[in-house]
Amino acid sequence: MSPYALPSLTAPKPVPPKTAVVIASGDSRLSANTACWPTQRETESAAREALGACGWEVVRGSPERWSDGQAHGFVFSQAHGREVFAGIHPDAPLVVVESVWQYSMHVLPGLVRHRGPVLILANWSGQWPGLVGALNLRGSLTKAGRAHTLLWGEDFADPAFRAKLREWCETGTIRHDLSHVRAVEAGSLPRAERELGESLAAELRHRPAIMGVFDEGCMGMFNAIIPDHLLHPTGVFKERLSQSSLYAHMQRVPEAEARAVYQWILDRGMRFDIGDGEDQLREGQILEQCRMYVAAARLADRFGCDAIGIQYQLGLTETCAASDLVEGLLNCTERPPVRAVEGPNAGRVIFEGRPLPHFNEVDECAGLDGLITDRVWRAMGMRPDNTLHDVRWSAPDPTGSVDGAGFPGWDGQVWVLEISGAVPPSHFAGGYADATGYRQPRMFFAPGGSTVCGVSRPGEIVWSRVFVDGAADGGRGALCMDIGRGSAVSLPGEEMQRRWALTTRQWPIMNAVLHGVTRDQLTARHQSNHIQVVYADSAGAADRALAAKAAMAVGMRLRVHRCGT
Repeated sequence: MSPYALPSLTAPKPVPPKTAVVIASGDSRLSANTACWPTQRETESAAREALGACGWEVVRGSPERWSDGQAHGFVFSQAHGREVFAGIHPDAPLVVVESVWQYSMHVLPGLVRHRGPVLILANWSGQWPGLVGALNLRGSLTKAGRAHTLLWGEDFADPAFRAKLREWCETGTIRHDLSHVRAVEAGSLPRAERELGESLAAELRHRPAIMGVFDEGCMGMFNAIIPDHLLHPTGVFKERLSQSSLYAHMQRVPEAEARAVYQWILDRGMRFDIGDGEDQLREGQILEQCRMYVAAARLADRFGCDAIGIQYQLGLTETCAASDLVEGLLNCTERPPVRAVEGPNAGRVIFEGRPLPHFNEVDECAGLDGLITDRVWRAMGMRPDNTLHDVRWSAPDPTGSVDGAGFPGWDGQVWVLEISGAVPPSHFAGGYADATGYRQPRMFFAPGGSTVCGVSRPGEIVWSRVFVDGAADGGRGALCMDIGRGSAVSLPGEEMQRRWALTTRQWPIMNAVLHGVTRDQLTARHQSNHIQVVYADSAGAADRALAAKAAMAVGMRLRVHRCGT
Protein backbone atom coordinates (compact mmCIF):
# COMPACT_ATOMS: atom_id res chain seq x y z
CA MET A 1 0.00 0.00 0.00
CA SER A 2 1.32 3.42 -0.97
CA PRO A 3 2.22 5.79 1.89
CA TYR A 4 0.83 8.68 -0.24
CA ALA A 5 -2.66 9.94 -0.90
CA LEU A 6 -3.36 8.60 -4.38
CA PRO A 7 -6.26 10.00 -6.44
CA SER A 8 -9.32 7.81 -6.77
CA LEU A 9 -10.37 7.48 -10.40
CA THR A 10 -13.85 6.30 -11.35
CA ALA A 11 -14.08 4.89 -14.85
CA PRO A 12 -17.33 5.70 -16.73
CA LYS A 13 -19.42 2.72 -17.81
CA PRO A 14 -19.30 1.74 -21.51
CA VAL A 15 -22.47 2.45 -23.45
CA PRO A 16 -24.42 -0.43 -25.01
CA PRO A 17 -23.96 -1.18 -28.72
CA LYS A 18 -25.74 1.18 -31.11
CA THR A 19 -25.94 3.90 -28.49
CA ALA A 20 -24.79 7.46 -28.95
CA VAL A 21 -23.99 9.98 -26.22
CA VAL A 22 -25.36 13.45 -26.98
CA ILE A 23 -23.95 16.71 -25.62
CA ALA A 24 -24.44 20.38 -26.53
CA SER A 25 -21.77 23.05 -26.32
CA GLY A 26 -23.28 26.42 -25.47
CA ASP A 27 -22.47 30.05 -24.88
CA SER A 28 -20.51 31.45 -21.95
CA ARG A 29 -23.37 33.87 -21.24
CA LEU A 30 -26.30 32.64 -19.16
CA SER A 31 -28.68 34.98 -20.98
CA ALA A 32 -27.89 33.37 -24.34
CA ASN A 33 -28.05 29.80 -23.01
CA THR A 34 -31.40 30.40 -21.33
CA ALA A 35 -32.94 32.05 -24.40
CA CYS A 36 -31.69 29.36 -26.79
CA TRP A 37 -32.42 26.25 -24.75
CA PRO A 38 -36.01 25.62 -26.01
CA THR A 39 -34.76 25.54 -29.61
CA GLN A 40 -31.85 23.29 -28.64
CA ARG A 41 -34.30 20.83 -27.04
CA GLU A 42 -36.31 20.70 -30.27
CA THR A 43 -33.17 20.03 -32.31
CA GLU A 44 -32.04 17.30 -29.94
CA SER A 45 -35.49 15.70 -30.12
CA ALA A 46 -35.27 15.61 -33.92
CA ALA A 47 -31.76 14.14 -33.68
CA ARG A 48 -32.97 11.47 -31.26
CA GLU A 49 -35.78 10.53 -33.65
CA ALA A 50 -33.41 10.38 -36.63
CA LEU A 51 -30.92 8.19 -34.77
CA GLY A 52 -33.81 6.00 -33.65
CA ALA A 53 -34.78 5.50 -37.29
CA CYS A 54 -31.23 4.18 -37.79
CA GLY A 55 -31.75 1.67 -34.97
CA TRP A 56 -29.75 3.62 -32.40
CA GLU A 57 -30.52 4.70 -28.86
CA VAL A 58 -29.51 8.06 -27.41
CA VAL A 59 -28.34 8.92 -23.91
CA ARG A 60 -27.54 12.46 -22.86
CA GLY A 61 -24.05 13.03 -21.52
CA SER A 62 -25.36 15.63 -19.09
CA PRO A 63 -28.71 16.68 -17.55
CA GLU A 64 -31.20 18.79 -19.48
CA ARG A 65 -31.29 21.24 -16.58
CA TRP A 66 -28.32 21.95 -14.39
CA SER A 67 -29.95 24.00 -11.65
CA ASP A 68 -32.38 26.82 -11.01
CA GLY A 69 -29.51 29.17 -11.74
CA GLN A 70 -28.52 27.32 -14.94
CA ALA A 71 -31.91 26.37 -16.37
CA HIS A 72 -30.57 24.70 -19.52
CA GLY A 73 -28.56 21.68 -20.64
CA PHE A 74 -25.65 23.36 -22.45
CA VAL A 75 -22.03 22.85 -21.48
CA PHE A 76 -21.26 26.43 -20.45
CA SER A 77 -17.55 26.62 -19.59
CA GLN A 78 -14.29 24.76 -20.07
CA ALA A 79 -14.28 23.69 -16.42
CA HIS A 80 -17.86 22.52 -16.76
CA GLY A 81 -16.96 20.53 -19.88
CA ARG A 82 -14.17 18.86 -17.95
CA GLU A 83 -16.72 17.50 -15.47
CA VAL A 84 -19.13 16.41 -18.20
CA PHE A 85 -16.49 14.42 -20.08
CA ALA A 86 -15.30 12.78 -16.87
CA GLY A 87 -18.63 10.93 -16.92
CA ILE A 88 -18.54 9.85 -20.58
CA HIS A 89 -16.80 6.64 -21.60
CA PRO A 90 -13.92 7.56 -23.97
CA ASP A 91 -14.93 4.94 -26.56
CA ALA A 92 -18.59 5.93 -26.78
CA PRO A 93 -19.92 7.25 -30.10
CA LEU A 94 -20.40 10.96 -29.39
CA VAL A 95 -22.79 13.41 -31.07
CA VAL A 96 -22.41 17.14 -30.46
CA VAL A 97 -25.79 18.62 -31.40
CA GLU A 98 -25.63 22.32 -32.26
CA SER A 99 -28.48 24.73 -32.98
CA VAL A 100 -26.82 27.87 -31.55
CA TRP A 101 -23.54 29.73 -31.41
CA GLN A 102 -21.18 27.88 -29.08
CA TYR A 103 -17.78 28.33 -27.44
CA SER A 104 -15.58 25.49 -28.67
CA MET A 105 -13.29 25.72 -25.64
CA HIS A 106 -16.09 24.27 -23.51
CA VAL A 107 -15.80 20.85 -25.12
CA LEU A 108 -12.43 20.89 -26.90
CA PRO A 109 -10.38 19.31 -24.05
CA GLY A 110 -12.84 16.44 -23.89
CA LEU A 111 -13.17 15.95 -27.64
CA VAL A 112 -9.44 15.86 -28.39
CA ARG A 113 -8.98 13.12 -25.77
CA HIS A 114 -12.09 11.17 -26.74
CA ARG A 115 -11.35 7.89 -28.56
CA GLY A 116 -14.77 7.12 -30.03
CA PRO A 117 -16.18 8.54 -33.28
CA VAL A 118 -17.34 12.17 -33.05
CA LEU A 119 -20.21 13.64 -35.05
CA ILE A 120 -21.05 17.35 -35.08
CA LEU A 121 -24.73 17.59 -35.96
CA ALA A 122 -26.06 21.03 -36.94
CA ASN A 123 -29.45 22.47 -37.75
CA TRP A 124 -29.99 24.75 -40.76
CA SER A 125 -31.51 28.03 -39.64
CA GLY A 126 -30.83 31.73 -39.92
CA GLN A 127 -32.40 32.56 -36.58
CA TRP A 128 -30.70 29.75 -34.67
CA PRO A 129 -27.16 29.60 -36.08
CA GLY A 130 -26.15 26.06 -35.29
CA LEU A 131 -24.20 26.01 -38.54
CA VAL A 132 -22.07 28.95 -37.35
CA GLY A 133 -21.28 27.19 -34.07
CA ALA A 134 -20.71 23.83 -35.74
CA LEU A 135 -18.29 25.24 -38.33
CA ASN A 136 -16.27 26.88 -35.56
CA LEU A 137 -16.10 23.62 -33.61
CA ARG A 138 -15.16 21.79 -36.79
CA GLY A 139 -12.35 24.25 -37.55
CA SER A 140 -11.11 23.94 -33.99
CA LEU A 141 -11.00 20.15 -34.18
CA THR A 142 -9.21 20.35 -37.55
CA LYS A 143 -6.59 22.60 -35.99
CA ALA A 144 -6.27 20.17 -33.06
CA GLY A 145 -5.74 17.30 -35.50
CA ARG A 146 -8.75 15.41 -34.13
CA ALA A 147 -10.72 13.34 -36.67
CA HIS A 148 -14.44 14.11 -36.73
CA THR A 149 -17.48 14.27 -38.98
CA LEU A 150 -19.94 17.09 -39.71
CA LEU A 151 -23.56 16.63 -40.73
CA TRP A 152 -26.25 19.28 -41.18
CA GLY A 153 -29.87 19.39 -42.16
CA GLU A 154 -32.92 21.59 -42.42
CA ASP A 155 -35.16 18.58 -41.81
CA PHE A 156 -33.73 15.64 -39.89
CA ALA A 157 -36.50 13.44 -41.35
CA ASP A 158 -35.28 14.03 -44.91
CA PRO A 159 -34.25 10.70 -46.51
CA ALA A 160 -30.96 12.13 -47.81
CA PHE A 161 -30.05 13.40 -44.33
CA ARG A 162 -30.91 10.06 -42.74
CA ALA A 163 -28.86 8.19 -45.33
CA LYS A 164 -25.82 10.24 -44.32
CA LEU A 165 -26.58 9.71 -40.63
CA ARG A 166 -26.91 5.96 -41.20
CA GLU A 167 -23.49 5.99 -42.88
CA TRP A 168 -21.98 7.49 -39.72
CA CYS A 169 -23.77 4.97 -37.53
CA GLU A 170 -22.37 2.10 -39.60
CA THR A 171 -18.82 3.38 -40.27
CA GLY A 172 -18.10 6.21 -37.82
CA THR A 173 -17.58 8.67 -40.68
CA ILE A 174 -19.39 10.26 -43.65
CA ARG A 175 -18.09 10.74 -47.17
CA HIS A 176 -19.04 14.16 -48.54
CA ASP A 177 -18.67 15.46 -52.09
CA LEU A 178 -15.45 17.49 -52.23
CA SER A 179 -14.99 17.39 -56.00
CA HIS A 180 -14.99 21.21 -56.06
CA VAL A 181 -11.63 21.38 -54.23
CA ARG A 182 -8.36 21.37 -56.20
CA ALA A 183 -4.81 22.06 -55.03
CA VAL A 184 -3.16 25.16 -56.51
CA GLU A 185 0.35 24.87 -57.92
CA ALA A 186 2.18 28.14 -58.57
CA GLY A 187 3.21 27.00 -62.05
CA SER A 188 -0.44 26.68 -63.10
CA LEU A 189 -1.20 30.36 -62.48
CA PRO A 190 -1.04 33.13 -65.12
CA ARG A 191 2.48 34.52 -65.41
CA ALA A 192 1.78 38.18 -64.57
CA GLU A 193 -0.31 37.37 -61.52
CA ARG A 194 2.15 34.71 -60.38
CA GLU A 195 5.02 37.21 -60.57
CA LEU A 196 3.03 39.77 -58.60
CA GLY A 197 2.09 37.30 -55.86
CA GLU A 198 5.61 35.91 -55.59
CA SER A 199 7.15 39.38 -55.39
CA LEU A 200 4.72 40.41 -52.63
CA ALA A 201 5.58 37.25 -50.69
CA ALA A 202 9.30 37.99 -51.15
CA GLU A 203 8.72 41.49 -49.81
CA LEU A 204 7.35 39.98 -46.59
CA ARG A 205 10.38 37.76 -46.23
CA HIS A 206 12.58 40.84 -46.58
CA ARG A 207 10.48 43.13 -44.35
CA PRO A 208 7.98 41.17 -42.24
CA ALA A 209 4.48 42.44 -41.52
CA ILE A 210 3.15 42.86 -37.99
CA MET A 211 -0.34 41.88 -36.85
CA GLY A 212 -1.45 43.73 -33.72
CA VAL A 213 -3.41 41.26 -31.60
CA PHE A 214 -5.49 42.77 -28.79
CA ASP A 215 -5.59 39.67 -26.56
CA GLU A 216 -5.69 36.26 -28.24
CA GLY A 217 -8.60 33.88 -28.01
CA CYS A 218 -12.11 35.24 -28.48
CA MET A 219 -15.55 33.63 -28.50
CA GLY A 220 -14.02 30.19 -27.90
CA MET A 221 -12.39 30.23 -31.35
CA PHE A 222 -9.37 28.00 -30.87
CA ASN A 223 -9.26 27.72 -34.67
CA ALA A 224 -8.67 31.48 -34.98
CA ILE A 225 -5.25 31.43 -33.27
CA ILE A 226 -2.29 30.78 -35.58
CA PRO A 227 0.65 29.10 -33.82
CA ASP A 228 3.80 31.20 -34.09
CA HIS A 229 5.84 28.38 -35.62
CA LEU A 230 3.41 28.32 -38.57
CA LEU A 231 2.97 32.08 -38.86
CA HIS A 232 6.62 33.17 -38.81
CA PRO A 233 7.63 31.38 -42.06
CA THR A 234 4.97 33.43 -43.88
CA GLY A 235 6.80 36.66 -43.09
CA VAL A 236 4.20 37.81 -40.55
CA PHE A 237 4.69 38.24 -36.80
CA LYS A 238 2.39 39.17 -33.92
CA GLU A 239 2.55 42.21 -31.70
CA ARG A 240 0.65 41.04 -28.64
CA LEU A 241 -1.30 43.96 -27.24
CA SER A 242 -3.89 44.26 -24.50
CA GLN A 243 -7.45 45.47 -24.62
CA SER A 244 -6.83 47.14 -21.28
CA SER A 245 -4.25 49.30 -23.08
CA LEU A 246 -6.81 50.08 -25.78
CA TYR A 247 -9.32 51.12 -23.13
CA ALA A 248 -6.70 53.27 -21.36
CA HIS A 249 -5.81 55.06 -24.59
CA MET A 250 -9.50 55.68 -25.26
CA GLN A 251 -9.63 57.78 -22.09
CA ARG A 252 -6.89 60.02 -23.47
CA VAL A 253 -8.86 61.00 -26.58
CA PRO A 254 -10.44 64.43 -26.01
CA GLU A 255 -14.19 64.71 -26.49
CA ALA A 256 -13.67 67.32 -29.21
CA GLU A 257 -11.64 64.82 -31.24
CA ALA A 258 -14.25 62.09 -30.74
CA ARG A 259 -16.99 64.51 -31.82
CA ALA A 260 -15.00 65.43 -34.92
CA VAL A 261 -14.93 61.75 -35.93
CA TYR A 262 -18.67 61.48 -35.23
CA GLN A 263 -19.42 64.58 -37.29
CA TRP A 264 -17.27 63.28 -40.17
CA ILE A 265 -19.44 60.14 -40.26
CA LEU A 266 -22.68 62.15 -40.10
CA ASP A 267 -21.49 64.42 -42.90
CA ARG A 268 -21.10 61.35 -45.15
CA GLY A 269 -24.76 60.45 -44.57
CA MET A 270 -24.70 57.60 -42.04
CA ARG A 271 -27.78 57.48 -39.82
CA PHE A 272 -27.96 56.34 -36.21
CA ASP A 273 -31.03 54.98 -34.41
CA ILE A 274 -30.72 57.23 -31.34
CA GLY A 275 -33.56 57.40 -28.83
CA ASP A 276 -34.84 56.62 -25.36
CA GLY A 277 -35.95 53.08 -26.17
CA GLU A 278 -34.29 50.15 -24.46
CA ASP A 279 -32.98 48.88 -27.80
CA GLN A 280 -31.85 52.24 -29.14
CA LEU A 281 -28.49 53.96 -29.16
CA ARG A 282 -27.37 56.80 -26.95
CA GLU A 283 -25.01 59.41 -28.34
CA GLY A 284 -22.53 58.64 -25.57
CA GLN A 285 -22.12 55.08 -26.88
CA ILE A 286 -21.22 56.37 -30.34
CA LEU A 287 -18.73 58.88 -28.95
CA GLU A 288 -17.10 56.10 -26.94
CA GLN A 289 -16.70 54.13 -30.17
CA CYS A 290 -15.18 57.19 -31.84
CA ARG A 291 -12.62 57.35 -29.04
CA MET A 292 -11.87 53.67 -29.58
CA TYR A 293 -11.36 54.27 -33.30
CA VAL A 294 -8.80 57.02 -32.64
CA ALA A 295 -7.05 55.00 -29.93
CA ALA A 296 -6.86 51.85 -32.08
CA ALA A 297 -5.34 53.74 -35.01
CA ARG A 298 -2.75 55.40 -32.79
CA LEU A 299 -1.77 52.14 -31.10
CA ALA A 300 -1.39 50.53 -34.54
CA ASP A 301 0.90 53.39 -35.56
CA ARG A 302 2.86 53.26 -32.31
CA PHE A 303 3.67 49.57 -32.75
CA GLY A 304 4.07 49.63 -36.53
CA CYS A 305 1.16 47.25 -37.12
CA ASP A 306 0.06 46.42 -40.66
CA ALA A 307 -3.27 45.05 -39.41
CA ILE A 308 -4.98 44.84 -36.02
CA GLY A 309 -7.63 42.69 -34.38
CA ILE A 310 -9.86 43.66 -31.45
CA GLN A 311 -11.49 40.89 -29.42
CA TYR A 312 -14.90 42.50 -29.78
CA GLN A 313 -17.08 40.66 -27.27
CA LEU A 314 -14.88 39.18 -24.60
CA GLY A 315 -13.43 41.78 -22.23
CA LEU A 316 -14.63 44.99 -23.81
CA THR A 317 -18.29 44.10 -23.37
CA GLU A 318 -17.91 44.62 -19.62
CA THR A 319 -16.15 47.97 -19.91
CA CYS A 320 -17.34 49.98 -22.91
CA ALA A 321 -19.37 50.09 -26.10
CA ALA A 322 -18.87 47.43 -28.76
CA SER A 323 -16.18 47.78 -31.41
CA ASP A 324 -18.41 47.24 -34.49
CA LEU A 325 -18.40 50.82 -35.74
CA VAL A 326 -14.66 51.05 -35.11
CA GLU A 327 -13.92 47.93 -37.14
CA GLY A 328 -16.01 49.02 -40.11
CA LEU A 329 -14.31 52.43 -40.19
CA LEU A 330 -10.82 50.92 -40.03
CA ASN A 331 -11.54 48.58 -42.96
CA CYS A 332 -12.72 51.44 -45.18
CA THR A 333 -10.53 53.41 -47.60
CA GLU A 334 -12.62 56.51 -46.94
CA ARG A 335 -12.60 57.04 -43.18
CA PRO A 336 -12.15 59.80 -40.60
CA PRO A 337 -8.51 60.99 -40.51
CA VAL A 338 -6.51 60.24 -37.36
CA ARG A 339 -3.15 61.89 -36.79
CA ALA A 340 -0.29 60.25 -34.91
CA VAL A 341 0.68 62.07 -31.72
CA GLU A 342 4.06 60.43 -31.09
CA GLY A 343 6.97 58.74 -32.79
CA PRO A 344 8.36 59.29 -36.29
CA ASN A 345 4.87 59.82 -37.77
CA ALA A 346 3.78 62.47 -35.27
CA GLY A 347 1.44 64.94 -36.95
CA ARG A 348 0.82 62.73 -39.99
CA VAL A 349 -2.46 61.06 -40.89
CA ILE A 350 -2.23 57.36 -40.06
CA PHE A 351 -2.60 55.10 -43.15
CA GLU A 352 -3.79 58.06 -45.15
CA GLY A 353 -5.98 57.19 -48.11
CA ARG A 354 -6.21 53.48 -47.31
CA PRO A 355 -7.73 51.07 -44.80
CA LEU A 356 -6.03 49.94 -41.63
CA PRO A 357 -7.03 46.27 -42.02
CA HIS A 358 -8.95 44.97 -39.01
CA PHE A 359 -9.79 41.35 -38.24
CA ASN A 360 -13.00 40.97 -36.26
CA GLU A 361 -13.03 38.87 -33.08
CA VAL A 362 -9.21 38.89 -33.26
CA ASP A 363 -9.44 36.03 -35.77
CA GLU A 364 -5.79 35.77 -36.77
CA CYS A 365 -6.59 33.57 -39.78
CA ALA A 366 -8.82 36.38 -41.05
CA GLY A 367 -6.07 38.85 -40.21
CA LEU A 368 -3.49 37.03 -42.30
CA ASP A 369 -6.00 36.67 -45.13
CA GLY A 370 -6.96 40.35 -44.97
CA LEU A 371 -3.33 41.43 -44.98
CA ILE A 372 -2.67 39.39 -48.14
CA THR A 373 -5.76 40.86 -49.80
CA ASP A 374 -4.76 44.40 -48.85
CA ARG A 375 -1.36 44.06 -50.53
CA VAL A 376 -2.56 42.29 -53.66
CA TRP A 377 -5.54 44.55 -54.32
CA ARG A 378 -3.54 47.77 -53.77
CA ALA A 379 -0.80 46.50 -56.10
CA MET A 380 -3.46 45.86 -58.74
CA GLY A 381 -4.95 49.34 -58.32
CA MET A 382 -8.20 48.14 -56.76
CA ARG A 383 -9.85 49.18 -53.52
CA PRO A 384 -8.73 46.63 -50.89
CA ASP A 385 -11.61 47.12 -48.41
CA ASN A 386 -12.34 43.61 -47.16
CA THR A 387 -14.02 41.93 -44.23
CA LEU A 388 -14.90 38.60 -42.74
CA HIS A 389 -18.49 37.42 -42.41
CA ASP A 390 -20.13 34.56 -40.60
CA VAL A 391 -21.27 31.73 -42.87
CA ARG A 392 -24.70 32.24 -41.41
CA TRP A 393 -27.24 30.38 -43.54
CA SER A 394 -28.48 29.91 -47.10
CA ALA A 395 -31.82 29.52 -48.84
CA PRO A 396 -33.24 29.86 -52.36
CA ASP A 397 -34.57 33.25 -53.40
CA PRO A 398 -38.37 32.75 -53.36
CA THR A 399 -38.90 35.82 -55.56
CA GLY A 400 -36.89 34.37 -58.44
CA SER A 401 -35.16 37.72 -58.92
CA VAL A 402 -31.63 36.30 -59.15
CA ASP A 403 -30.64 35.28 -62.66
CA GLY A 404 -28.39 32.25 -62.31
CA ALA A 405 -27.26 32.26 -65.93
CA GLY A 406 -23.95 33.90 -65.07
CA PHE A 407 -23.20 31.67 -62.10
CA PRO A 408 -21.60 28.40 -63.21
CA GLY A 409 -22.72 25.36 -61.26
CA TRP A 410 -25.22 27.36 -59.19
CA ASP A 411 -27.49 25.23 -57.00
CA GLY A 412 -30.05 28.01 -56.48
CA GLN A 413 -28.87 28.87 -52.97
CA VAL A 414 -28.25 32.48 -51.95
CA TRP A 415 -26.01 32.66 -48.91
CA VAL A 416 -26.58 35.04 -46.03
CA LEU A 417 -23.10 36.19 -45.02
CA GLU A 418 -23.54 38.32 -41.92
CA ILE A 419 -21.25 39.64 -39.21
CA SER A 420 -21.65 42.19 -36.48
CA GLY A 421 -18.34 44.01 -36.88
CA ALA A 422 -15.66 44.77 -39.51
CA VAL A 423 -17.87 45.46 -42.56
CA PRO A 424 -16.72 48.70 -44.25
CA PRO A 425 -19.43 51.13 -45.43
CA SER A 426 -17.78 51.01 -48.87
CA HIS A 427 -19.38 47.58 -49.31
CA PHE A 428 -22.78 49.30 -49.55
CA ALA A 429 -23.98 50.83 -52.83
CA GLY A 430 -24.25 54.32 -51.35
CA GLY A 431 -21.35 54.00 -48.94
CA TYR A 432 -21.98 55.74 -45.62
CA ALA A 433 -25.33 57.06 -46.90
CA ASP A 434 -26.60 53.46 -47.03
CA ALA A 435 -25.32 52.62 -43.54
CA THR A 436 -27.45 52.69 -40.40
CA GLY A 437 -26.18 52.35 -36.87
CA TYR A 438 -28.34 50.26 -34.54
CA ARG A 439 -27.72 49.38 -30.92
CA GLN A 440 -26.07 46.02 -30.45
CA PRO A 441 -28.53 43.44 -29.03
CA ARG A 442 -28.60 43.72 -25.25
CA MET A 443 -28.11 39.96 -24.86
CA PHE A 444 -24.61 40.33 -26.34
CA PHE A 445 -23.63 43.85 -25.26
CA ALA A 446 -24.98 45.39 -22.09
CA PRO A 447 -23.07 48.69 -22.72
CA GLY A 448 -24.46 48.91 -26.27
CA GLY A 449 -22.67 50.48 -29.19
CA SER A 450 -23.50 51.04 -32.84
CA THR A 451 -23.38 48.47 -35.60
CA VAL A 452 -22.77 49.30 -39.28
CA CYS A 453 -25.92 47.88 -40.82
CA GLY A 454 -26.58 47.73 -44.54
CA VAL A 455 -26.82 45.49 -47.60
CA SER A 456 -23.64 44.75 -49.54
CA ARG A 457 -23.90 45.97 -53.12
CA PRO A 458 -24.05 43.62 -56.12
CA GLY A 459 -20.66 42.84 -57.60
CA GLU A 460 -17.91 40.33 -58.25
CA ILE A 461 -16.16 38.98 -55.16
CA VAL A 462 -13.28 36.75 -54.18
CA TRP A 463 -13.87 34.69 -51.05
CA SER A 464 -11.33 32.78 -49.00
CA ARG A 465 -10.46 31.25 -45.67
CA VAL A 466 -7.09 30.63 -44.03
CA PHE A 467 -7.07 27.75 -41.54
CA VAL A 468 -4.74 25.46 -39.63
CA ASP A 469 -4.62 21.75 -40.46
CA GLY A 470 -3.21 20.32 -37.25
CA ALA A 471 -2.81 16.79 -38.62
CA ALA A 472 -0.50 17.87 -41.45
CA ASP A 473 3.27 17.26 -41.41
CA GLY A 474 3.04 14.55 -38.81
CA GLY A 475 1.17 16.71 -36.32
CA ARG A 476 3.34 19.78 -36.74
CA GLY A 477 0.49 21.39 -38.63
CA ALA A 478 0.24 23.51 -41.77
CA LEU A 479 -1.35 26.79 -42.78
CA CYS A 480 -3.89 26.38 -45.57
CA MET A 481 -6.09 28.62 -47.68
CA ASP A 482 -9.30 27.81 -49.53
CA ILE A 483 -10.15 30.42 -52.17
CA GLY A 484 -12.92 30.85 -54.71
CA ARG A 485 -15.06 33.21 -56.74
CA GLY A 486 -18.54 34.48 -56.14
CA SER A 487 -21.00 37.27 -56.74
CA ALA A 488 -22.86 39.48 -54.31
CA VAL A 489 -26.42 39.78 -55.58
CA SER A 490 -29.36 42.10 -55.02
CA LEU A 491 -32.66 40.87 -53.58
CA PRO A 492 -36.02 42.66 -53.44
CA GLY A 493 -36.73 44.70 -50.32
CA GLU A 494 -39.36 42.31 -48.98
CA GLU A 495 -36.98 39.35 -49.25
CA MET A 496 -34.23 41.37 -47.57
CA GLN A 497 -36.52 42.17 -44.64
CA ARG A 498 -37.44 38.49 -44.38
CA ARG A 499 -33.79 37.49 -44.20
CA TRP A 500 -32.98 40.12 -41.61
CA ALA A 501 -35.95 38.97 -39.53
CA LEU A 502 -34.65 35.40 -39.70
CA THR A 503 -31.10 36.38 -38.68
CA THR A 504 -30.02 39.54 -36.80
CA ARG A 505 -31.68 42.71 -38.06
CA GLN A 506 -29.03 45.05 -36.60
CA TRP A 507 -26.16 43.52 -38.59
CA PRO A 508 -24.93 43.96 -42.20
CA ILE A 509 -25.68 41.30 -44.80
CA MET A 510 -24.06 40.17 -48.02
CA ASN A 511 -26.28 38.03 -50.24
CA ALA A 512 -23.77 35.82 -52.01
CA VAL A 513 -23.73 33.22 -54.74
CA LEU A 514 -20.59 31.07 -54.80
CA HIS A 515 -19.38 29.98 -58.23
CA GLY A 516 -19.25 26.24 -58.75
CA VAL A 517 -19.71 25.41 -55.06
CA THR A 518 -23.01 24.01 -53.84
CA ARG A 519 -24.42 24.61 -50.39
CA ASP A 520 -23.48 21.14 -49.22
CA GLN A 521 -20.01 21.26 -50.75
CA LEU A 522 -19.13 24.47 -48.93
CA THR A 523 -20.46 23.12 -45.65
CA ALA A 524 -18.63 19.81 -46.13
CA ARG A 525 -15.30 21.58 -46.61
CA HIS A 526 -15.26 24.98 -44.87
CA GLN A 527 -13.05 25.08 -41.79
CA SER A 528 -14.45 28.07 -39.92
CA ASN A 529 -17.56 30.00 -39.06
CA HIS A 530 -15.85 32.91 -40.86
CA ILE A 531 -15.35 33.63 -44.57
CA GLN A 532 -13.30 36.51 -46.03
CA VAL A 533 -14.79 38.57 -48.87
CA VAL A 534 -13.51 41.40 -51.08
CA TYR A 535 -14.89 43.10 -54.20
CA ALA A 536 -13.12 43.34 -57.54
CA ASP A 537 -13.72 45.82 -60.35
CA SER A 538 -15.01 43.21 -62.80
CA ALA A 539 -15.28 39.46 -63.33
CA GLY A 540 -11.97 39.42 -65.19
CA ALA A 541 -10.27 41.50 -62.51
CA ALA A 542 -11.62 39.15 -59.85
CA ASP A 543 -10.18 36.13 -61.67
CA ARG A 544 -6.79 37.82 -62.01
CA ALA A 545 -6.81 38.98 -58.38
CA LEU A 546 -7.70 35.48 -57.20
CA ALA A 547 -4.69 34.12 -59.10
CA ALA A 548 -2.37 36.77 -57.63
CA LYS A 549 -3.67 36.18 -54.13
CA ALA A 550 -3.22 32.43 -54.50
CA ALA A 551 0.32 32.99 -55.79
CA MET A 552 1.19 35.21 -52.85
CA ALA A 553 -0.22 32.66 -50.40
CA VAL A 554 1.78 29.85 -52.04
CA GLY A 555 4.87 32.06 -51.88
CA MET A 556 4.19 32.47 -48.15
CA ARG A 557 4.21 28.67 -47.80
CA LEU A 558 0.47 28.20 -47.41
CA ARG A 559 -1.20 25.14 -48.92
CA VAL A 560 -3.76 26.67 -51.28
CA HIS A 561 -6.87 25.05 -52.74
CA ARG A 562 -9.12 26.56 -55.38
CA CYS A 563 -12.78 25.86 -54.63
CA GLY A 564 -15.33 25.89 -57.44
CA THR A 565 -15.16 26.90 -61.08
